[in-house]
Amino acid sequence: MNKKLTLTDILVTIVIAIVFSVIYKIWGPLYSAVSLIGLHVEQFLYGMWFIAATIAFLIIRKPGVAFIAEIAAAQGEFLFGGQWGISLLLYGLVQGIGCELVFALFRYKNYRLYVTCLAAILATLGSLWLDMYYGYITDLVWWNLTLLITNRTIGAIILSGFFAFYLVKALDKTGVTNLVRPVAKEHYEALEESER
Repeated sequence: MNKKLTLTDILVTIVIAIVFSVIYKIWGPLYSAVSLIGLHVEQFLYGMWFIAATIAFLIIRKPGVAFIAEIAAAQGEFLFGGQWGISLLLYGLVQGIGCELVFALFRYKNYRLYVTCLAAILATLGSLWLDMYYGYITDLVWWNLTLLITNRTIGAIILSGFFAFYLVKALDKTGVTNLVRPVAKEHYEALEESER
């Protein structure tokens, strides 16, 4: 029932982050290629950059994991030569905080799909705020901006919400996630019942 991060939790989080930093690095050129289609179709892919946070939290289920995973994945992408340079660290910071806030709101006790989707949405809002700060989207006309925001939000819900949730569900079925999760009260109670 201990909610403090252990060294194992941190190491598993970093491994998850490294895997996703490689995926993020590959995702950048794909995102840029899809952007040539127009109409902000590439925004449907944007949610992949939040997935390290949601997957790490769903696996480890402890405070701080989403933030650590997202910032470490962004740093890894930067170190692997990500095309957006040092700004990746700021995006990872804001997106990680967004996800972490949602999980904190539910006191780190709710692992349902809608919570994961809410985390993806708050990470989206953080990324949009930074885009406005950097001036990437402030010159868009209202319909174009609305399209960008809508597509990015939908993409985040699909990739960092649904996909992350069901990927971890699939891992749960293998039993591998039980190696890093804290033992729940029900498990202790079941053990005590079997000893009687």
